[in-house]
Amino acid sequence: MRRKHERLLPRPRENQPGSSPGPTGVRLPRILARFETELSVRFAARTVPAYLADVHVFLAWLEGRGVDLSDVRTQDLLAYQADLYAARKKDGKPYSQSVQTNRITAMKSFFRFLYRRSYLLHDPAAAVDYPRSEVRLPRSILTKKEARRLVEAPDTSTLAGLRDRAILETFYATGVRVSELGKLTLQDIDTEERILRVVQGKGGKDRNLPLTKAAAEAIEEYLVKARPNLRGARRSAFLFLAPRGGRMHRSTLGDVVHRWAKQAKIKRSVTCHTFRHSVATHLLQGGADIRHIQVLLGHRSLQATERYTRVEVSDLREVIRRAHPRGK
Repeated sequence: MRRKHERLLPRPRENQPGSSPGPTGVRLPRILARFETELSVRFAARTVPAYLADVHVFLAWLEGRGVDLSDVRTQDLLAYQADLYAARKKDGKPYSQSVQTNRITAMKSFFRFLYRRSYLLHDPAAAVDYPRSEVRLPRSILTKKEARRLVEAPDTSTLAGLRDRAILETFYATGVRVSELGKLTLQDIDTEERILRVVQGKGGKDRNLPLTKAAAEAIEEYLVKARPNLRGARRSAFLFLAPRGGRMHRSTLGDVVHRWAKQAKIKRSVTCHTFRHSVATHLLQGGADIRHIQVLLGHRSLQATERYTRVEVSDLREVIRRAHPRGK
């Protein structure tokens, strides 16, 4: 039996505003395949499956309510948004604001696609607002002493230690995303000019980032002493090589950071993303302009960077100690 949300979408009427003749008898799987193709042009490879998964969650919700995709109204989508807010996971906790936003974003993107491709005569999701964004402070920020202990933790008498030291120095120098660091190639690094080039970063944008002297020297030492002797060095163009050769993926880089954080006796949770938070905070504390930090981190909007301008507790504690009548 055909599921309700697998029914054929009607052919758009001609001479309607914003519509044009579309395919007749197109089943949902084929439409989803075309939607996937469009997503693959706009987003990074790992983003596409996430969008599709969220769309399937929405389609399952429609099926549960007995609503056909071609009959969806704005009221239905507002009900879906309300259900997302009220939904609970298996442990009884609500879904995070980011999960809700991602699912609404995927749903709106899907309907925008259906409207533009003339599968629907109007976009019922256009009037649905995104959930209000929560502005949260980063959970974990390294102190300057902790950051130094961490980047200097690897044993540089070994090949893996030289590689890991270069990875940690690069993270701390530039604040690049883990996905961006993993994709770096030999052509993206100029240790003489101390330049790192991020190609097709988040949002499909390129950017050039300056390397610190320590990072440039660590990368140069890795390239000269370690990389030529690592497995797969001749076949791979990637800068940092995994133990079995080839690209280092997110989980492998996370293991590197976790292992050396433990070695450096840092008790708090440290991830690759911790470096982004720490770099931004340390630069701000050092007097850097927030717009420069925005470019460094590759943030699309200044609002994403501004959360780092929140006063640190340690800074506030010092102000209280100096200025409050009962602080001393």
